[in-house]
Amino acid sequence: MFVTFEGLDGSGKSTQAELLRARLEEEGEDVVLTREPGGTELGERIRDLLLHGGHVAPWAEALLYAASRAQHVDEVIRPALERGASVVCDRYVDSSAAYQGVARGLGLERVLDLNLVAVGGLMPDRTFLLELDPADAVERLGSDHDRLEREGSAFRALAASAYRDLAARFPERYVVLDATRDPDDLAEEIHGALRVRP
Repeated sequence: MFVTFEGLDGSGKSTQAELLRARLEEEGEDVVLTREPGGTELGERIRDLLLHGGHVAPWAEALLYAASRAQHVDEVIRPALERGASVVCDRYVDSSAAYQGVARGLGLERVLDLNLVAVGGLMPDRTFLLELDPADAVERLGSDHDRLEREGSAFRALAASAYRDLAARFPERYVVLDATRDPDDLAEEIHGALRVRP
């Protein structure tokens, strides 16, 4: 089972990914918890460049995310799935579609196509979208923002809208959740949704 969490920064993706990992491991499953960008040595170096470096041109940004993702799939995700483990990933292809494809204006289809090549067509069984108003997301982040988190409200609004469009486009894969709900209640709903496989 390959599960991804998507949403704006501050929506609680990392918290829910960790809660799901713990729950599945309690049930005896072999689980790999990972994140993007990152998950590998190369990916973590790219993460540092993307989130803490200087200006990155939009297509360079999209290509760096895709490069990190290609390495991640090759080195971590596909091997884990092949040995029978479940993979829980904080962000994946849909993040690039929302942020670079729509919010950066590169084109959703073009960025999706790029990433499908990078991952060899590997897409999640389930994607949980934690929806949060962009203003609330900023409030949750506090004052220490990375390069993408420093983007303005219009950028975040475009990404949030793109996620809604992706959820409508891929309803067989997406589960949309209200990120303002109690984290434990959300975790229960997420676990329950995984028991009803597509």
